[in-house]
Amino acid sequence: MNRFVIMTVGMTHSGKTTFAAELEIAMEPDAVVIDQDNHAAFINAHYRKLRPSEGPNTLKFSITNTIVTYAVDHSSMHIILSNSNLHEPSRRDVLRFFQEKGFKRILVYFDLPLNLLEERINRTQRNKTIFRSASSFQEVLDRQRGLKLDRPTPEEADYFFVIKDPCDIPAIIAQIKKLITLNEVSLPKKL
Repeated sequence: MNRFVIMTVGMTHSGKTTFAAELEIAMEPDAVVIDQDNHAAFINAHYRKLRPSEGPNTLKFSITNTIVTYAVDHSSMHIILSNSNLHEPSRRDVLRFFQEKGFKRILVYFDLPLNLLEERINRTQRNKTIFRSASSFQEVLDRQRGLKLDRPTPEEADYFFVIKDPCDIPAIIAQIKKLITLNEVSLPKKL
């Protein structure tokens, strides 16, 4: 049986966490979501003194890497990675790791309009315990918008999906579930 890693890529409030949770339910009991926001909240609640004050959050990345490695080595589950993954070199390293472990790689890119993301941020009820250096989700979006975005490409993974409208989500979840259920590489690379 082939195992799959499904990586989400997108800006804050694009729907990555909701998508990952819905996909996990659709694939129950054969998948697990690994979400870096959970790791950030855990660190902020229990290990704030150890959290790096500047630069990359190496503690969060270490926790994520430990959980990913454990899931790869000690389970037979498909893995759903739910975090922004906007930095192309890091994204490629993670996808290369999974390829070397024999996983089929699915990339799901959330390419939603900025005005929709801003509307969602204005209505959000999400907990801000994940923050280390930002004070609001608007600040996170402003930072992401100001960066040179490393848009993913179909060549980065075995399968590539783009979500341009939230209405696309149920159909894409169904396609991924079918792809994994069939467990064969018979679908076109870009869907």
